[in-house]
Amino acid sequence: MLRRLQGGESLEMPHSRPMTSIGSNCHELRIKDETKNWRIFYYLDDDAIVILEVHTKTTQKTPDYVIETCSKRLAAYKQAIKAKKKGDKS
Repeated sequence: MLRRLQGGESLEMPHSRPMTSIGSNCHELRIKDETKNWRIFYYLDDDAIVILEVHTKTTQKTPDYVIETCSKRLAAYKQAIKAKKKGDKS
C-alpha cells in the first residue's frame, strides 16, 4: 500500500483515513495480518511519505500517547525541513 501512495494514488477507507488530530496531510494506514491489526501513521509531504509511528491496534480509540508521539515527530520533521531550506539559501 505504501507503494501505491508513492505512486500518487489516494487511498481511502477502509485502507486509510485522515488523522486530523495529528495534523493536516496526516493519515492512518490500516493493515491486517493473520494475528494482528496494524496501524501506520504517516504524513504526506510534497516529495515524501513520512512514517510517524507503527502501532498494533488493541482498542477502538487511538491512544493519546500515539497521537502525541506522532505530533512530536511531525513537528521535528517540519523543523528539520525548515532548517534545511534555510541552510540551502545561505
